[in-house]
Amino acid sequence: MNNEIRKNRMADATIIVLKPDHTPLANQELSVAQTRHSFLFGTAAFDLVPFTSGEYEGEKLEQAQGRAENLLGLCNAATLPFYWARFEPQRGQPMTAQVKNAAKWCIDHHLLTKGHPLCWHTLTADWLLEMSNAEILQAQIARIQRDVADFRGLIDMWDVINEAVIMPVFDKYDNGLTRLCREMGRIKTIRAMFETSRATNPSATLLLNDFDVSDAYDILVEGCLEAGIKIDVIGIQSHMHQGYWGVEKTLKVLDHFSRFNLPIHFTETTLVSGHLMPPEIVDLNDYQVQDWPTTPEGEERQAREAIQHYTTLFAHPLVEGITWWDMSDGGWLHAPAGLIRRDGSSKPAYDELLKLVKGEWWTPPTKLVTDNHGKVQFTGFLGDYELTCEGKQRSFSLAKEEATKIEVLF
Repeated sequence: MNNEIRKNRMADATIIVLKPDHTPLANQELSVAQTRHSFLFGTAAFDLVPFTSGEYEGEKLEQAQGRAENLLGLCNAATLPFYWARFEPQRGQPMTAQVKNAAKWCIDHHLLTKGHPLCWHTLTADWLLEMSNAEILQAQIARIQRDVADFRGLIDMWDVINEAVIMPVFDKYDNGLTRLCREMGRIKTIRAMFETSRATNPSATLLLNDFDVSDAYDILVEGCLEAGIKIDVIGIQSHMHQGYWGVEKTLKVLDHFSRFNLPIHFTETTLVSGHLMPPEIVDLNDYQVQDWPTTPEGEERQAREAIQHYTTLFAHPLVEGITWWDMSDGGWLHAPAGLIRRDGSSKPAYDELLKLVKGEWWTPPTKLVTDNHGKVQFTGFLGDYELTCEGKQRSFSLAKEEATKIEVLF
């Protein structure tokens, strides 16, 4: 095993097993089983919205059920859609109930949920264009207050503002958020969105998210922190439609943003299993094709590169999550960027990642026997566990920041 993975993703602990009267449970056989990773292995799970709202029937329903099973097999986190243009196409008529169905399904299936995004110039509401900038700001603030409050307890992690580096200079088409950010500037805009989100749900985890991994994003993060904006997690997109970054670039990006000593999430990760997008394309959205098939050679390449990318990120001490974008082929740009094919069958990338996430990086079920003092020594991956003794189960968590002694009362 990678030494950095052992160092950063595992912990040694002394488990002390006690009777109800707090005396040691001595010389007792126990079994320990991991139930969850603390590291977030996620995916964009937008398909859960129509699936959990009963919009599918027949073959489409069967396919959606298959995608959901694949999601649960590999992932412990799901990103749900809050693109304003789609979430509230008519002002005052948000898709709150439908997205809540998906969020509740995720919670019921032990998935951590994240909302994406609260503020973004792309796919923002068209009806903002009728407003003044002051009115746009108030509408955006009200949107955050409403949605963060409505989903509190179901979604407590948010991409607050998406792609702010390009937001004030975005020139593809007119939109309310670019107008606003052009007037306010990036940092003031970010401050307004973060402060609103924080006030609405003080316990939420709030991300700044961007595809730009250049100095411009670095400078923006630094400016936000110097301005006193509390960013919980730095979000980094790694859409690799034009080819895998490689270990060297990935490590360079990590080194670049590690200086802030904040948790890092790779929020949107793609590797295609078909032909690569031409390198001269600057804006990935400009590459429009009707058919982008997966190929056997591409699938083998995707699997190799996905394993390398995940291993590099999993080994890094500040990375706390990776989100694949998304589970099935044919989503954004019609790209073969999924881990499963359009017919629902798994690709080699899915199968190989599963071997890591639930195999090599998963603590196997372990039999232990307490000593005379009710103690056992245990080493495992950071996460949640179930301890079984004489037919009774107790839960505990293994975390780096906690003391190495864990008391479990039976």
